[in-house]
Amino acid sequence: MTRATLDRIEDDVAVLVVEGRQVTRPLSDLPKGVREGDVLDLDTLEVDREATEALRAQVREARQRAKRGKKPPPSGDFDL
Repeated sequence: MTRATLDRIEDDVAVLVVEGRQVTRPLSDLPKGVREGDVLDLDTLEVDREATEALRAQVREARQRAKRGKKPPPSGDFDL
């Protein structure tokens, strides 16, 4: 099964990421209520709820790791 992630919606066009490449489809081809970040089965164009939740969990974990690794900016004045 080939899957795509809905990267963004631009007006009436859906931008999907399929195997690292961006492809577009009319938004009207996708299920009603589809959201950015949803994972779609390209054969049926249905949202794969399980894969979508797994992807969202990975993103949440990555954000938490990134927040923990942040260092405060150095104090004092400096010029760029």
